[in-house]
Amino acid sequence: MVLMSNANSVPRALRPALAALVFLAACSQAPEPAAPTATSPEPEPAPSLAGEWRAVLSSPGGELPFQLLIEGEPGDYRAAVMNGTERVPFSTVERVGDGIMLRYDWYDAEIEAEVSTDASVLRGRWRKTAAGGVDSELPFTATRGIAARFLPTTEAAVADAPADISGRWAVTFVDDDGKEEPAVGEFVQTDAHVAGTFLTPTGDYRFLEGSFENGHLRLSTFDGAHAFLFAAAVDASGGLTGDFWSRDTYHATWTAQRNEAAALPDSWDHVAVTTDDGRIAFRFENVDGAAVSLEDPAFAGRPVVVNLFGTWCPNCNDEAPLMADWHREFAPQGLGFVGLAFEYTGDVSRDRDMVRRYAERHGIDYPLLLAGTSDKVDAAEALGFVDQVFAYPTTLFLDASHTVVAIHSGFAGPGTGTHHDEVVAELRDQLAAMVATAPDQSAADRPSD
Repeated sequence: MVLMSNANSVPRALRPALAALVFLAACSQAPEPAAPTATSPEPEPAPSLAGEWRAVLSSPGGELPFQLLIEGEPGDYRAAVMNGTERVPFSTVERVGDGIMLRYDWYDAEIEAEVSTDASVLRGRWRKTAAGGVDSELPFTATRGIAARFLPTTEAAVADAPADISGRWAVTFVDDDGKEEPAVGEFVQTDAHVAGTFLTPTGDYRFLEGSFENGHLRLSTFDGAHAFLFAAAVDASGGLTGDFWSRDTYHATWTAQRNEAAALPDSWDHVAVTTDDGRIAFRFENVDGAAVSLEDPAFAGRPVVVNLFGTWCPNCNDEAPLMADWHREFAPQGLGFVGLAFEYTGDVSRDRDMVRRYAERHGIDYPLLLAGTSDKVDAAEALGFVDQVFAYPTTLFLDASHTVVAIHSGFAGPGTGTHHDEVVAELRDQLAAMVATAPDQSAADRPSD
C-alpha cells in the first residue's frame, strides 16, 4: 500500500482509516536502542600488609617496642614477633573488616588493630588474660618499614659513661612493695645495639633487645603474653640505676654493678618436702575431668617426674618441649611423667581448654592435671607436701616408692645461652639417674602413659 503524502487529497471518509494505519506502522517500528549505562569500577584490592613493622605497646614506662613481621598474601597472612634472634609466630592472623586480628591462642592473648587507608599504620590494643582472670591491656601501634627497635634517645648524655656495657652484672630488683630479688644481667653490645637477658632465681626475662647510647640503656621484649621494658642510666658509681615495667601493672626499680663472678643461689635448694618420710601423694583431675592419682597403675611402682607449670608461664613454655622429648625417650625405660597445672582464673572449663592448647602446642603426650590457681601460697597448700612453690616451673623427681629424691625450681630458657645448656644437661642427667636405679620392668609388664 502506498500512503499519500498529502492528506488533503484523501477523501474525508477515508481519513480516519488512514490515520489508524499510520499509527500502527509507527508502533511496529523497532525502538531505538537504549544508551549504554556506566558500570561501577572494580574495587581496588586492599594494600598488602606483608613486610616489616616497628610495633610499639604504650607501657606506663614509655614505648615498649618490638619488631613485627607479616608474611603471605591477603587471606593467607602469617605473622611473628621478633626479639633479637627469637621468632615467636602468632597462632592465627585474620583480617576483620578494616582491621587485623593477631592471636596467641595458647596465651589467651591477641592484638586487634585498625589498618590505615594506605596500609602504613596499625592502631589498636593488645589484650591478654592475667592473674585472677582480669584482662591486661596496652595500646598498640605499628609503623611499616621502620627498622630501629628504639628510636635515638633524647636523654642528655651521662658524663663519663662507658662506651660498652658488655659482660656480667650483679643486679637487684626492688618492687613497689619493697620486696628485693637478686638477678644476674648478661649483655652483648655491638655499636649501640644490645642483646641479653636477666637471670633470676625463678627463671629469666627471655630475649631482650635494645640499645645503649649516651649512658642510657633501653631493653624490651614481647612474646604475646609477656611485655617487658627496662630502662636505666649509668650512675655516679659507674653502675646502672633504672626501672622495670611488666604489662600494665607491675613496676620495680633496679640497680646493677659489673661483676663477672655474679651468680644465683642453687636452683636445687629452694624447696623442701614436708612429709615425715619424704613420700608424696596427690589426686587431681585431668582435662577430661577424670581423677588421676600416683596410685594409678600408670605410676605405681615406678619412678615419676612431677612437673609443676602454668600455661601462662614463659619459662614453662621454654621447658615444655624438652619435657615432651624426655617423656618419649625415658617412658619406655619405666619412667612416669605427669604435669600439674596452676592456672590464672580458677574457671575449670577455661583452664582445661588452656591446658589442652599447651599440650597440643608442645606435643605433650603424658597426663596434665588441673591442680589449682597460680598463686604460689595457694599452690603449696593445694599440694600439701612442700614448704613452698618457689617458681614455675618446678620439677619433683620421685623414686619408685614415690619418695622425693630431688626438686628443681625455675628454668633458664634459650635466651640465657650457656646457662640454658647447663640446666638442660643437669635435668637430663637426673632423669638418666632415676632410670638407672629403677626396678627392672619387662616391656610386657610396664604400664603405658
